[in-house]
Amino acid sequence: MTPVLAAAAAGAAVGLALWALFAARWARPTLAERLAAPPPPRPVMVSGPKTGVLTRLGKVGVPALEGFGMPGPRTRRNLRVCEREPASYLAEKFTALVLGLAFPPLLGGMLSLAGVLPSGAVAGGMWVAFAVVAWFAPDLSLRDEADKRRERMRRTLAGFADLVVVSLAGGAGVNGALADAGAAGNGWAMARIREGLREAALMRQPPWTALRDLGERYDTLEFAELAASLQLAGADGARIRSSLASKAKTLRTQFLSEMDAEAQSATERMSLPVVLLFAGFLALLGYPAMSHILFSS
Repeated sequence: MTPVLAAAAAGAAVGLALWALFAARWARPTLAERLAAPPPPRPVMVSGPKTGVLTRLGKVGVPALEGFGMPGPRTRRNLRVCEREPASYLAEKFTALVLGLAFPPLLGGMLSLAGVLPSGAVAGGMWVAFAVVAWFAPDLSLRDEADKRRERMRRTLAGFADLVVVSLAGGAGVNGALADAGAAGNGWAMARIREGLREAALMRQPPWTALRDLGERYDTLEFAELAASLQLAGADGARIRSSLASKAKTLRTQFLSEMDAEAQSATERMSLPVVLLFAGFLALLGYPAMSHILFSS
């Protein structure tokens, strides 16, 4: 083979390889592939831009924490309930870790300049304790916020079920009763229910699908129970009304029992300071007499 033919063959091979590479990179799926593909995952709603100081300072360490597999499944559920992005949580966690590691030595240097020199064991123990507290502080704050939002969603669902029953008793259909009940509130929980029902209506899906999705998104089992009641009821209006009435009564009773248990727990916690105050009062009254008995000659 002559050098010209060899160069032409090599150029054709390189061009064919580049064409195959670009064709595979920018190839578009066919219509059949698009129709057969599963629907894209629903984007997670974010409550607002996280532009706090901790988030801005900790953006550098987000890739490092993601490399360690963070956040975990439980934390991701809490983030989904709180409608927060994992990046903002990881940024706060990295900033808390840096502060937990850097603040105790700085405080120790300031104390040493003032003439206060704690022992090495005490300083090391306080350093480790402060770092551990700073590391787990974002997790505790996130879990507390997620629990409050779950409780708020459950309370809203109990009122939503009662409103649906009232609308059904007034002669409205199932979809109309759900839409009227969703439009009755202005809180963030009722807004999420209203948006889920509207999205299900636009996608021509049954309303219990939207309620089940809301239960999975906000980690609330009561949504799945209400969705199961709607699905089992079928198209019979009387059976739907009786089923929803019983479910609303169950949710309301459960909510009231939980409120009563929480009130009793708060009462028990309030009794502890009173007992300690009474014990201190008795010690204050009895100390002179005991001191006179024990130390008198």
